[in-house]
Amino acid sequence: MARSETGPDRDSVGAWAKRCYFAGRAVMDAALRPYDLGSTQWYVLHRLATEGPSRQRDLVRILGIERASMSGIVATLLRKGFVAQVPDETDQRQKSLRLTAAGAKLWSELPDLTFIRRVAFDGIEEEEIATAVEVLRRATGRLEKFIGKGVG
Repeated sequence: MARSETGPDRDSVGAWAKRCYFAGRAVMDAALRPYDLGSTQWYVLHRLATEGPSRQRDLVRILGIERASMSGIVATLLRKGFVAQVPDETDQRQKSLRLTAAGAKLWSELPDLTFIRRVAFDGIEEEEIATAVEVLRRATGRLEKFIGKGVG
């Protein structure tokens, strides 16, 4: 049986947060498509361009993605020549990533993606946005704490 297009599931905070996330990601992917980049690749490049070299394992935590997914993303960025993977200065067993000259050049050519926030939130009061952020932040924290205790 097909799910209803209306009802509590379709109008829940979680459903709308998910739809908003996917819509924003689709706009981001469309803007990055001419550069042959995906949104997660962009997030890795953004972190390296704005924060400098980072441990690969830290990026897994910061970006909230699986280690295997990060390995694939890094392999693609390495193959494209946008990042270099080097032993970490403090722990040689760990891998650090840094932008290459080609990665820095690409970064300087990428579109400014702040337009996505403007498209989504122009005309919405900052207080309303702050309330939405706070509600989602608290709900996320509660769920993360709950899952940390074990479900059931």
